[in-house]
Amino acid sequence: MGHYHCTGKASGYKHLSYKDRLTIEVLHRAKQGTRAIAEVVGCSQRTIQRELKRGMVQQHDGQTWLYYQRYSAEKAQQDAALQATGKGPGLKIGKDHRLAATIERCVKAGESPDVIAWRIKSEADESSVTLCTKTIYNYLYANLFLNVSWQDLILGPYKKRQGRRYNRPSYHKIQGRSIEDRPTQVDARSEKGHWEMDLVLGRRGSRRCLLTLTERKTRRAIVRRLPNKTQASVVQALDRIERELGAQGFRDTFRTITVDNGSEFLGTPELERSCLQRNRQRTQVYYAHPYSAWERGSNENLNRMIRRFIPKGSDISRFTQQEINRLEQWLNVYPRKILNYLTPAEAWAMST
Repeated sequence: MGHYHCTGKASGYKHLSYKDRLTIEVLHRAKQGTRAIAEVVGCSQRTIQRELKRGMVQQHDGQTWLYYQRYSAEKAQQDAALQATGKGPGLKIGKDHRLAATIERCVKAGESPDVIAWRIKSEADESSVTLCTKTIYNYLYANLFLNVSWQDLILGPYKKRQGRRYNRPSYHKIQGRSIEDRPTQVDARSEKGHWEMDLVLGRRGSRRCLLTLTERKTRRAIVRRLPNKTQASVVQALDRIERELGAQGFRDTFRTITVDNGSEFLGTPELERSCLQRNRQRTQVYYAHPYSAWERGSNENLNRMIRRFIPKGSDISRFTQQEINRLEQWLNVYPRKILNYLTPAEAWAMST
């Protein structure tokens, strides 16, 4: 039996491994019969016969210049791996071309797979196919659609960062009220009217930027174009909003505003004073800790969504106010999982 001096015990319904195929190749070259090979490998004789047929290759004898057949473990393993790709259930989406077209249209519209899965589930009847978020991601990464793939996603799946959060030390004193003094109902998101504010900058050398405000409870968004990133421009933008809402309407809408320690937000008295009623306060401004962007997480997520349409390095001066208004409207009618798939506009209307 050559250099193989071992016997195998038959194990029912066992797939042959690459090691088993190497054993078959060695024994077949040693002119062993299929029965003897089966005893060593530990399978039926019929399995060996089928395996030899699967792995036969044609080779050329350099001495006799004749072709001959021999078993190749590598070729048999490749064929087995190819056949294994056809195992398992078929795609859940099946041949539903209408559903595939709907997913492609939603992806092109900038919607996330999570929102697409919610739309499919909410519009489906008892006989319709529904897909979960992970399944849609899998289909996109497997390039199963004709017109879209994972490259058309604005954002990939969220990956949580590892490590413990901590505040980096800062030698800059927080100007104005600290976030630590903010009312408890703001942290609990139990009432609406508490906002977070930041700037979205354009390409280097461009002065234009966007002022973004996010309401913490309902995620309602307000986006305004600014000529530059100065304190005066921020105050002027808030003054325009106050004139639109009225003095009392502004106080009811903007009870507090949380900002970072950027130079454009350091003028606390100017941000808080009313432009319509002299010596009256229109809101209260709180400052997050330095290097602690997660303390304004809702606003950071809003800016991330804006980057779907205005990528980093874009010239914001190229976008008209009408385009910014359409962007703001899209943000306020986009369903959010955190709101049980209500839109911010719906949550704002229903909230107190």
